[in-house]
Amino acid sequence: MMKISSVQFWVHDQDAALDFYTRKLGMEARSDVTVAEMGNFRWLAVGPVGQPDVAIALMAIPGAPVMDAETADEVRDLMAKGFTGNLFLTTDDVRATHKELVERGVEFTEELTEQPYGTDASFRDPSGNQIRIVQLG
Repeated sequence: MMKISSVQFWVHDQDAALDFYTRKLGMEARSDVTVAEMGNFRWLAVGPVGQPDVAIALMAIPGAPVMDAETADEVRDLMAKGFTGNLFLTTDDVRATHKELVERGVEFTEELTEQPYGTDASFRDPSGNQIRIVQLG
């Protein structure tokens, strides 16, 4: 059986992303390693407290030879529009989670809405990645 261990978001600034995911969302840093031999490539990952087997890699948009300038610009454009992927976070009490996130400075792009699958709301990280909080049921 296969299991998800990590997913990846492109970010403009890894330090700002680390601050957002840990301070505002309450996640924990999982790894922060810089590899000099790979042009100071930084592997930065965070994850939900209490869910140690899942991580979100916060990846800087690479330059050549990994990604040419045109592709990097396209990725930045898609990020600005919120179209580079979604992260869905579930909670047992979406209203309390929403209130807590607002108090921590998270700005929601969609407020709490009743849906056929439950109640959800969405916000974006500093790089434009879309995140939804959901209470199923």
